[in-house]
Formats: sequence, structure tokens, C-alpha cells
Amino acid sequence: MVLSPSIHDAVDVRLAELDQRYTHLRRLLVETLAAAGRPLTIPELIELAPELPQSSAYRNMTALMEIGVVRRVAGTDDHGRFELAEDLSGHHHHLICAGCGKVEDLHASAGLERALSDAIGTVAREQGYEVTEHRLELLGRCPDCRLRMEPGAPAGAG
Repeated sequence: MVLSPSIHDAVDVRLAELDQRYTHLRRLLVETLAAAGRPLTIPELIELAPELPQSSAYRNMTALMEIGVVRRVAGTDDHGRFELAEDLSGHHHHLICAGCGKVEDLHASAGLERALSDAIGTVAREQGYEVTEHRLELLGRCPDCRLRMEPGAPAGAG
């Protein structure tokens, strides 16, 4: 994903409202998350952007979360994963591997989004809720974990 200048402008404005600066390291975090196309753990971020010190990654990630630029995505393991907020990156859902914990973005078709919206509307009416947003997380096994689970797969395959 190539970041438009407007995304950088939006991050800069949000930080400025709290008297904070859009530093080189914060810009690097935003660009790395955008380029990855999936939620990343801090170690994955550092692997993709080795010039990013680990202590700065955690500190700046917290600051970006507090202003709504980044959000944390839950997986099936204890690792926090992070991605740009949907108002910056676009609406999407997630595929989560129950084997290794990897989380991947799922961009639903317009037809699936319509079906979800209809189903959500029905549930909301039945329960008396006003639904303001939705998230869909599909759990299963990624291709690598599926390969490791196949009968006859060599030990350590994947």
C-alpha cells in the first residue's frame, strides 16, 4: 500500500492536536504498517524496519494508538499485532490462524459486505442495539499450518 500524503497529513494533525510531533520514527512505523498489508507484531515491525529501535517502537506505537492512528488486533496467541486504523487504511476484516497466530487482512467483496450489513441489521433490531461498526474475524489454519497438519507431511515442514 502506497501512503497518500493525506494519510501523513492526518497523522500529523492528530499528533499536533496533542502538541506532539510526527517524528521520523513515527512516520517509519506508519509506513511499515501500511506496506505490510496485515497486522504486525513489534518484532515483525523491527524486522521490516531494522533502523527502528525496539524501545522506540513500543513507545511510539503506544502514542499512535492513543491518538487513533493505530489499533491493536487480537490473535489467538499472546502477541499484540498492530495495524493502521480503518479510517486511514480502509474497512477490512481478518483471517486468524489458530495454529501459528498469524493475522491477515481480508478485504470482503461488496456482496459479502451487503450480506453482513443485512445480517447485522437483523441482529441489531432483534437485540435493540444500534451497531456503529463491525469487525469480522475468521479463525482457521493458514496454508503453512495446514501443510504441517497433513498426514505424511515431513516433520518441521512449512
